[in-house]
Amino acid sequence: MISVTEYVRHDALSLAGLVRRGEVSASELLEAAIARAERINPSINAIVTPMYELARERAAGALSGPLAGVPFLLKDLEQHYAGVPTSSGCKALRAAAVPAPVHSEITRRWLAAGLVVFGRTNTPEFGGKAITEPDAWGAARNPWQLDRSAGGSSGGAAAVVAAGIVPVAGASDGGGSIRIPAASTGLFGLKPGRGRTPWGPEMGELMHGAALNHVLSRTVRDSAVMLDVSHGPERGSWSRLAPPERPYLDEVTRDPGRLRIALSTRSPFDSPVDPEAVRAVESAARLLSGLGHHVEQAEPKLDGDALARDFLSMWFAHAAAQVEQVRKLTGCDDNGFELDTLAMAAIGRGMSAPDYVASYVNWNGYGRRLAEFFDDYDLYMTPALAEPAPRIGEVQTPAWAAAFLRLGLKAGAFPLLKLVPALIEKLARENLRRVPFTQLANVTGVPAMSVPLHVCANGLPLGVQLMADHGGEGLLFSLAAQLEQAQPWLDRLPLL
Repeated sequence: MISVTEYVRHDALSLAGLVRRGEVSASELLEAAIARAERINPSINAIVTPMYELARERAAGALSGPLAGVPFLLKDLEQHYAGVPTSSGCKALRAAAVPAPVHSEITRRWLAAGLVVFGRTNTPEFGGKAITEPDAWGAARNPWQLDRSAGGSSGGAAAVVAAGIVPVAGASDGGGSIRIPAASTGLFGLKPGRGRTPWGPEMGELMHGAALNHVLSRTVRDSAVMLDVSHGPERGSWSRLAPPERPYLDEVTRDPGRLRIALSTRSPFDSPVDPEAVRAVESAARLLSGLGHHVEQAEPKLDGDALARDFLSMWFAHAAAQVEQVRKLTGCDDNGFELDTLAMAAIGRGMSAPDYVASYVNWNGYGRRLAEFFDDYDLYMTPALAEPAPRIGEVQTPAWAAAFLRLGLKAGAFPLLKLVPALIEKLARENLRRVPFTQLANVTGVPAMSVPLHVCANGLPLGVQLMADHGGEGLLFSLAAQLEQAQPWLDRLPLL
């Protein structure tokens, strides 16, 4: 038998080792995870769909794989589990409770690795925000300070890992949704490069490949082994990436060599950056220099405002498509969605096809300019966030703007919205002001990570982001492991 106190001291690979050696059973690990969840989840509101009985049946059976017996939680967005509803943080989908007909491919691969899924984690509606406060489920809270956000859109996943309920949890990232919550809660979070992990069988890719499935974890090696078990093409893949030179887990013990690292603390659209975020990067630069790397100030020649507009164009169009799909599936009206989602969808519907295509074509230019930058540097370092995690409820559409949007969304008043797209874009970019650094990696398709190297004066974690060129996941894992050894963070747990 394993105590909850002992359980939280292990990462996923360590727990799997206990099971493999017969020191503990998968069922015992599951009960420890459930006990931890039952005690802590009421405070953090991170697990929205418990799957305890399904998990108990699985844990009692024969399991194999490198992570056999390790308790695990799926994000309540696209990571479908056959027979269990996925709400995507949406009131209409929660009410409809339509069971998923099949496992998502990413879920299938995680199960093949031996993981024991016992629930689904909180996410904003359709993953559309950098906070996790959906009307459908309520706010996911940061275990470090319960009045603070856990980030988004993988906020529930971040909260359960940071709180020690599981050592690793399913997440996804379309604009920073792994790195933002990782930076907010003191975790390691890597977004793989475009096409590295699967989205099937419902789709070949999400947001033109900008969005990726992966995980949030407390250790670098857990993230590496999780990418080992999940990467690679699936049936019908639109692209087939060259496989890594060696297992990602091997990269964790590999010396990264002396790297050329560029850094910038300037927001891409010149919005304010909190001094704590600047200190986080400067401190990381000193640590990296002490490890023998060359670090200097430099940034790619990109128009940050243009990139934000072109990113948001895809985001709004994607929101419009999701709203229409849910309407068809559930028959719901506008009451099934949040106001901000309806506003984003309205902008998406108001876009012309040529404008949409033009924004997408622009993505190529950003990728080429970033590639030119990587001719001179191995990695690009920035803050992961422009400021520490906001308070719950702080990132809300102002009351006056909400009233205006409700008026504009009334039947027959849609032309009003078409007259003021600049206003709604301004409201959306107000949210990006807090998280201006992460979208570049999604638009260009390169891998990027948030590393938990800084703690603010108020006790909140604040991560540092590093980006690599295409195919650079192994290099990121190698450097992250070096940083983890130099400045360990595994034993850093919130008091709950």
